[in-house]
Amino acid sequence: MYNSIDEFIRDWNAESDATLKIFSAVSDESLNKQIPGYKRTIGRLAWHITGALGEMMRTAGSAIDAVEDSYEVPDSAAEIIEEYKKASINMTEKIKRDWTNAGLKDQVNMYGEMWTKENVLKVLIVHQIHHRAQMTVLMRLAGLKVPGIYGPSYEEWQQFGMQPQK
Repeated sequence: MYNSIDEFIRDWNAESDATLKIFSAVSDESLNKQIPGYKRTIGRLAWHITGALGEMMRTAGSAIDAVEDSYEVPDSAAEIIEEYKKASINMTEKIKRDWTNAGLKDQVNMYGEMWTKENVLKVLIVHQIHHRAQMTVLMRLAGLKVPGIYGPSYEEWQQFGMQPQK
């Protein structure tokens, strides 16, 4: 859990950079590629990650300017990236401006449950990581190179001239 807004912002910035790294590896052509047996496309997952920032902040009582997850998925990866960047900046600015360290123990109604604001911050991060991981599986199935996030990816090990770990 988070004891300060600064702790969250530090983690958010690192995870946001990782998300942008994944989004940047997606081609426009791959956004709508349907993987057999899986309902969501790469584009739908990226758009869900983007739209969830505004939706979760609104649910927590701190509305920000962000696209809605229900909007049609853009045909351009660059557009998704720009909307994600905008929502991420708006979210962190809103949290820095309106939330306090002392208020992190305050509870808000999130989806019919009472969550502390520190839990809202944690879920903002883990939700993004969860769907980013789903994206990487679909990307690999679509023939895209997956960039490493917490260490080298399979392709990056090969680029380094090293045997990829199994």
